[in-house]
Amino acid sequence: MHCLKKYCFVISVLLSCVVLLGWADSWEGIQKESAKIKSVKAQFIQSKHMKILARPLISKGRFYFQSPDSVRWEYVSPVKSVLLMNGDGIRRYTQGSRGLTEDKTGSLQSMQVVLKEIGQWSNGQFTTNEHFTAVLKKGKEPMIIMTPREKGLSAMISRIVITLSSDRPGILKSVKIFENEGNYTLFEFNDVQVNEKIAESLFRDA
Repeated sequence: MHCLKKYCFVISVLLSCVVLLGWADSWEGIQKESAKIKSVKAQFIQSKHMKILARPLISKGRFYFQSPDSVRWEYVSPVKSVLLMNGDGIRRYTQGSRGLTEDKTGSLQSMQVVLKEIGQWSNGQFTTNEHFTAVLKKGKEPMIIMTPREKGLSAMISRIVITLSSDRPGILKSVKIFENEGNYTLFEFNDVQVNEKIAESLFRDA
């Protein structure tokens, strides 16, 4: 579960930035489109696939992004929890007997890599990323394949495959995180809304 929370933050950043990028078939086009989107709202279905499980673990939730660096990643089932990122701070809230309470027990240091890179990703700077190499694959469903440069990061994530929608330019269809031993986590997004007003309180309060 702890590793899964780490992956959620990785995906939250990727979703915000890739949807920001808009429809493009070149890195130059990606960088140009990135300046047009200021906010993103979406729902997601997360399926965790592991060899030791007969069936994937399914979770559902909502995602919010506000430029330049505010993120809310909210699970609604099977257990409610909220991850908030506003500026350079990260907070996590989990459901308990008193409702949602801030969880300060876990270390979030592993997410500092993502926070440092969010500025580059938001500006479409994938090819100059310090921690990932990126390959853009054209086709009916364009994909961005990201591979960690560092051994420490690659021990947790072997690669990330981002698929863009084929019928809705600029919309993210799915993100698939490949882990070790054949395990992977798939995020499928729907009801994606771009440039709609989002209350600032969503990024401050659980």
